[in-house]
Amino acid sequence: MEDAMDKFDDMASVSEFDPIQGSIPATKVEITVSCRNLLDKDTFSKSDPLCVLYVQGIETIQWREFGRTEVIDNSLNPDFVRKFILDYFFEERQNLRFDLYDVDSKSPDLSKHDFLGQMFCTLGEIVGSSGSRLEKPLTGIPGKKCGAIILSAEELGNCRDVATMQFCANKLDKKDFFGKSDPFMVFYRSNEDGTFTICHKTEVVKNTLNPVWLQFCIPVRALCNGDYDRTIKVEVYDWDRDGSHDFIGEFTTSYRELARGQSQFNVYEAATPMGLFKSKTGSLNHFKVINPKKKIKKKKYVNSGTVTLLSFTVESEHTFLDYIKGGTQINFTVAIDFTASNGNPSQSTSLHYMNPYQMNAYAMALKAVGEIIQDYDSDKMFPALGFGAKLPPDGRVSHEFALNGNPDNPYCNGIEGILEAYHRSLKTVQLYGPTNFAPVINHVARFIIYATAVQDGSQYFVLLIITDGVISDMAQTKEAIVNAAKLPMSIIIVGVGQAEFDAMVELDGDDIRISSRGKLAERDIVQFVPFRDYIDRTGNHVLSMARLAKDVLAEIPDQFISYMKTRSIKPNPAPPPYTPTGLGVHTQI
Repeated sequence: MEDAMDKFDDMASVSEFDPIQGSIPATKVEITVSCRNLLDKDTFSKSDPLCVLYVQGIETIQWREFGRTEVIDNSLNPDFVRKFILDYFFEERQNLRFDLYDVDSKSPDLSKHDFLGQMFCTLGEIVGSSGSRLEKPLTGIPGKKCGAIILSAEELGNCRDVATMQFCANKLDKKDFFGKSDPFMVFYRSNEDGTFTICHKTEVVKNTLNPVWLQFCIPVRALCNGDYDRTIKVEVYDWDRDGSHDFIGEFTTSYRELARGQSQFNVYEAATPMGLFKSKTGSLNHFKVINPKKKIKKKKYVNSGTVTLLSFTVESEHTFLDYIKGGTQINFTVAIDFTASNGNPSQSTSLHYMNPYQMNAYAMALKAVGEIIQDYDSDKMFPALGFGAKLPPDGRVSHEFALNGNPDNPYCNGIEGILEAYHRSLKTVQLYGPTNFAPVINHVARFIIYATAVQDGSQYFVLLIITDGVISDMAQTKEAIVNAAKLPMSIIIVGVGQAEFDAMVELDGDDIRISSRGKLAERDIVQFVPFRDYIDRTGNHVLSMARLAKDVLAEIPDQFISYMKTRSIKPNPAPPPYTPTGLGVHTQI
């Protein structure tokens, strides 16, 4: 079969899965497929199985074929050798479908082969399963047990390296009239089309021609996209307050050259503001800074100074997937705004209106975020809280009540369970106010603090707050966030409706780190988005939800890693890899 099917050989090596153009994958994941107890469709022998992977586009909701495994002759328990390599996006729901066929001819037309069953899942389900190994039954043939499919995910290691380096310079050109220069460097990686993309900028060292810049870290993927010989361009500037920085010169290198730079040593001395700086350097880590215009104009031009690589090390960092594979669970809690500013739930103008034909903004936001996070929680039981309502029977105002009515056990079964509890609450509580966030943030924080075992890296908590209004307890909320930043916790705030959300942007902390009583938050743990920015003009709510989830969850892996790094928590070793036992002869289709 190999010769007839050559044109299909490369399909499984396709690695681009970009449901929304412009997404940046967290990493690449390799999927290995095995099956057990498949149906036997052949009369005089066993089935010859083939697995076909389909991915679902978010824009079109259509399934498209991603790739095929090889065919394994005469086996009901195949272990396919050919892998599927997918780009992994934590913040997106990546729907997958695996179809199994018994191959009866050399035709690539799947309709000419016997269907053996199929399985639907998400990439998050595979990655989030224990040991990143997911086993599920095959279905699709009424009245038949179709066997099981076993999927194993392995993160590809070429995205994991982080380079740490330090540079100094000597005898740079003097650019300032009353002083020397205030030099800084800008690093660019080259692209396939010959253009350059900025990837790092050093700090400015004031009033010196012999700067020593601070050590910095950069992912190898950002520096050269995994191509060790790709050109890296470095430009040196003299900083000016008005932004019109003076160009001193440039040089080019590569990751491979930088990595080799420490292998040849000579003693080099540079005068710095801090005194004599000694470094072991050589020709491979000693770069001439060239100004092309000056080189053309001046016949005796040598250079505009030199830059020296002082140190270069590479380490493979632990990734989000390392922790998930080691058993870390993502715990999801939702808090919903029941203040009166949402409007009467029985009226169509209300943000809580339960339209029989479509979800309201609260339900859409909850479902969009929750359906992704639930793949990383093994028991799918989620606490669901409400705030800003009067509760029966005495009409007391609460900013921290269980949607299911049980304060001792506020857990709901899956996202659908939360939605049911939310709809029931709308019929029993009275919308009131004000809009206070601190109680629900402190609720989750208290649980983490009391359950001290969860601070060992085995658990991480994500609180989703969905609100319509201007926050009433800003000072208390800031304090709650500063305290929560010390815990394994992230907070997502989705603003619904048309209110001004200026205060939420302040809580987000992307530009200015949030503080309370003069104390800065240890790390940024809040992500805010206004839901109105994600409403699709064509009325495609699935697309709206996908875009919302993509943006609000994009920061979670980095926030997660920042907590683990500050606490020096390493991932647990993953369970032993699944060892296939099925045998068969491999052929191609």
